[in-house]
Amino acid sequence: MNVLLLGSGGREHALAWALSASPLLTRLFCAPGNAGIAEVAQCIPLDLADHDSIIQFCRDERIALVVIGPEAPLVAGLSDALEDSGIRAFGPTKNAAKLEGSKGFTKDLCRTANIPTAAYGRFMDLAAAKTYLASQSVPIVVKADGLAAGKGVIIAETRADADAAVEACLSGAFGSAGAEIVIEEFLVGEEASFFALCDGVTALALASAQDHKRVGDGDTGPNTGGMGAYSPAPIMTAEMTERVMTEIILPTVKEMAARGTPFKGVLFAGLMITATGPKLIEYNVRFGDPETQVLMMRLKSDLLAALLATTDGVLANFDIRWREDAALTVVMAANGYPGTPEKGTEIKGLDLAKAVPNVEIFHAGTRREGDRIISDGGRVLNVTGRGRTVREARDAAYTAIAKIDWPGGFYRKDIGWRALERAES
Repeated sequence: MNVLLLGSGGREHALAWALSASPLLTRLFCAPGNAGIAEVAQCIPLDLADHDSIIQFCRDERIALVVIGPEAPLVAGLSDALEDSGIRAFGPTKNAAKLEGSKGFTKDLCRTANIPTAAYGRFMDLAAAKTYLASQSVPIVVKADGLAAGKGVIIAETRADADAAVEACLSGAFGSAGAEIVIEEFLVGEEASFFALCDGVTALALASAQDHKRVGDGDTGPNTGGMGAYSPAPIMTAEMTERVMTEIILPTVKEMAARGTPFKGVLFAGLMITATGPKLIEYNVRFGDPETQVLMMRLKSDLLAALLATTDGVLANFDIRWREDAALTVVMAANGYPGTPEKGTEIKGLDLAKAVPNVEIFHAGTRREGDRIISDGGRVLNVTGRGRTVREARDAAYTAIAKIDWPGGFYRKDIGWRALERAES
């Protein structure tokens, strides 16, 4: 069958890499793609906001499945438009995508379905928000309600910081995404990323992962989209996984179905594992980045078959298998990230790095100019290793990084430190 994958980041390269190995696949297209994706798929310059052009391309190329990578097209209703045109799509409808498109919507759903999460308030009025803040302790979390490209979450350490965050959001710092805000309790514990395929009724847990959000070693500096990740997450034991499914994922699937907006796609739960158990920080309605890179390195099953089972509503009869190995990815980012990244610098040594055993390099923000690979984003490469342990996977990734010649970029030197510390304690 012919498949169209939408997106251009490291997540999409990892998905394209896995999809390209499927015996069910005839041709793989990606729009718009990047220099790495072009090695396993035919890249097409489609505008993801132009639903009509995407639908016409699918008709012209007899696309049997569209896999939607980023969140913005899902929130904008691309799945609905495709399904209305008779084209099968992996990804939730616009109404179901509210789980990511509106943090307030998700918090209210948690309250209705008795899903453990942080205490919160929703506000559109500055005075009301500040009155609420005055009754809360710090640190506290201020979030823009809508999509803000991963930048709409502020952890305020002081009351003054909290007031400033509220003022910034409601005065337009995050555009329309911040027209409403959520103020929530700061949770203490260990974060984990949890993924489940959902077909509207059945949910199938995927492998666990943990990522590193802070830009600097030792988890210091500002939050980013993610500077690295590893899988499995040691904290996600079989018992904890069962609790997450029972207390968080399945009640969500049931509640969404009861509302007439069944969730079909991948549900990505950002969790805080607290002293009393798992709590939901937020939902995303697509695969994570850079978590997808480590999940695809460990996946034994046919990804395309899994996505089809999800869209066709037959997950109850599907089994998914994982390698026992661990995987770890290190993000190489452009100088200036997460602020204004320096674009247009040449990256050398990728062939040498790819030759390291048990390593894959997923491109996140690159373009090709002749024989040269050029940086074209904030997070640029995901150097991903696999090994019997997190330490072996980490060693493979950093061995490959040492062969990459890119003065225009940087990376964290301590990805996986939490898992290594746990294993050695």
